Amino acid sequence: MMDVLTINGVQKQFPDGRLPKTVAELLEQMKINAATVVAEIDGEIIHKENFADTALSSGQNIELVRFVGGG
Repeated sequence: MMDVLTINGVQKQFPDGRLPKTVAELLEQMKINAATVVAEIDGEIIHKENFADTALSSGQNIELVRFVGGG
């Protein structure tokens, strides 16, 4: 059985037992620096200090917005 997260509108499947446990683990898997991203799960913004404590479960909708410096 596959676990599924919808990340920025795209369904990503994870083999059974491979679903990241927290937002921090998801960002690590995706090689995204937590300092440069805002995360929203099912419409609720997650504060950076809570990334390691915010559990993920199959079926959730996650929006990740990255900040890019420029001038």
